Amino acid sequence: MTKGNLLIVDDTPENLQVLSATLSEQGYQVRGVVKGKMAIRAAKSAQPDLILLDIRMPEMDGYQVCEHLKADAETRDVPVIFISAIDDVLDKVKAFHVGGVDYITKPFQVEEVLARVEHQLTIRRLSQEVRDRNQALEQEIQERRKAEKAAADASKAKSEFLANMSHELRTPLNAILGFTQVMSRDVQLTPEQREYLGIINRSGEHLLDLINDVLDLSKIEAGIISLYETSFDLYRLLDNLEEMFQIKAEQKKLNLVFTVAPNVPQAIKTDAKKLRVCLINLLGNAIKFTEKGRITLRVNLATEALTPQNQSDTDSLSAFPPRLRFEVEDTGPGIPAADIDHLFDAFVQTETGQKTAEGTGLGLSITRKFVQLMGGTITVSSVVGNGTIFKFDIKINPTDLYPLIPQAHQRVLCLEPNQPIYRILVVDDTPENRLLLIKLLEPIGFEVREAANGIQCLTLWESWQPHLILMDTRMPMMDGLAATRQLRLKEQKRVSQPNSDSDFPKTIIIALTASAFEEKREEILAVGSDDFLRKPFTEEQIFNAIAHYLGVRYRYQELSDSLPRSRSSYSIQEKPDSFFCSELSSLPSAWVIEVAQAANQLDEERIAQLIQELPPEKAELAQALTDLLHDFRLDVIVRVTQAVINHS
Repeated sequence: MTKGNLLIVDDTPENLQVLSATLSEQGYQVRGVVKGKMAIRAAKSAQPDLILLDIRMPEMDGYQVCEHLKADAETRDVPVIFISAIDDVLDKVKAFHVGGVDYITKPFQVEEVLARVEHQLTIRRLSQEVRDRNQALEQEIQERRKAEKAAADASKAKSEFLANMSHELRTPLNAILGFTQVMSRDVQLTPEQREYLGIINRSGEHLLDLINDVLDLSKIEAGIISLYETSFDLYRLLDNLEEMFQIKAEQKKLNLVFTVAPNVPQAIKTDAKKLRVCLINLLGNAIKFTEKGRITLRVNLATEALTPQNQSDTDSLSAFPPRLRFEVEDTGPGIPAADIDHLFDAFVQTETGQKTAEGTGLGLSITRKFVQLMGGTITVSSVVGNGTIFKFDIKINPTDLYPLIPQAHQRVLCLEPNQPIYRILVVDDTPENRLLLIKLLEPIGFEVREAANGIQCLTLWESWQPHLILMDTRMPMMDGLAATRQLRLKEQKRVSQPNSDSDFPKTIIIALTASAFEEKREEILAVGSDDFLRKPFTEEQIFNAIAHYLGVRYRYQELSDSLPRSRSSYSIQEKPDSFFCSELSSLPSAWVIEVAQAANQLDEERIAQLIQELPPEKAELAQALTDLLHDFRLDVIVRVTQAVINHS
């Protein structure tokens, strides 16, 4: 294989022969010419890798030859080494000026020529490699730009598809879930009919959960989901979750236990919706896969983030802002180690999950994404046959700005007397949605009218002056955003007119949307809407929004509580053994022995009777034992009573 193609230009044949022979022996392919013009033609016909060029030649000297070569796009990149008997500095400078890369003085040494030729060929080869790599890199950059543009277009198309799909799915669900609420108000319903309504409502909510799973994951993948931190009542959220899952747990004869440390603040600031989704996913899975035993949710504060290497809890709070730690423990079949590595992957279900044939395989993937979004980490530990523990922590900001109002189990019955007649305009292009709101609001005492699009809305606003508008955002002819924008402009013009009534009331506009995107909120509020509700909404959300903005007062129907909603129902912090041993040692040994026997026999009723026998000065011990009893911690009662018995 040749080491390179060389062109030698020298008007002395002897010099040509010597150089050609020497370089050929070293593995180079050599051509020789004796005139400058011949050199130019030879270089263009078969481009060499390097040219050795004499300076003094008849007709055209080496400088002129080099200038011609460098002026031609085909030969300008061929390196030229001048080789000449001229040793003057100015000649050497001129050689480099016209484009030469090196200069060899005659008489030359063969070794020097070989070294300089190899050096220049190496430079040329490396330069070519750099150019090739740069060209490949440029091509890769262009391909990546095309791919990024294609990905952006696909993401935009996906977002539009999500928006359309969300609207198309949530709109009929709004009617299904809404009319079950309207029908449940009928006092003449039989128990069987109420049961059927409950089935319809639960099935609709289950479908909504599945839709939300797919939409949430799609939004996460598209990078269009954000954190919306608000102040809220953590205890109320836990109460609602306990009530939600208590029925499911009772159906499977499982014990559902919520344990909250006393130092957990009641009002916190984080993304309430995402926290609720995480807990629903974990508790739902725990109940689904557990056939006997208990499901436990523990909530406490930790001073450091949870990591796979550090899964221990911290009881005391020494850092700020604090981290809220959640643990969901079950006594289910456990998860094999081989499945844990892929547990949080989208659309992946464990062998146990596949047997249940339920869900989408997205719950844990979404939970991990949401936990990370809230500044935390989620871990899992499991023993096959014994159960599983999921732990996650999130950053929280304690707040005292949230009004902690007790939430009663009530349903709006009607308006209180001696109030104005409130006019409410329902604007929606779907007849079922308009009918739903009319049937929900009219029986309460509101005067309601309807419009099918933004144009009809503006006409009715001019003639009827509603106090409040429930405005759908997506409608034909004129959508809700455009209608809201125009309505606000009309209000401004009316106020700015001479002799106008400066006390002209502003119409409250509450946007109703089936969009999957929280980000739409900013756009909706920016055009002049006062608030934002997502379909499917609950009657409670509608009535609360109206009361908030119009100041209306309702009469309520008290509903039966299926579960206590006070913090004491789940906020249990076990006392240390030293407390029990100290308190129990001062009591009659016969009483302690009887408590131990009842605990060993799992006789909860007898333990409760014995606790009632404690004197008033032992109220703290009585409460602590009662907490253990309610938390099904008979093992702790056995342990502390046995310790006192053994010590005595």
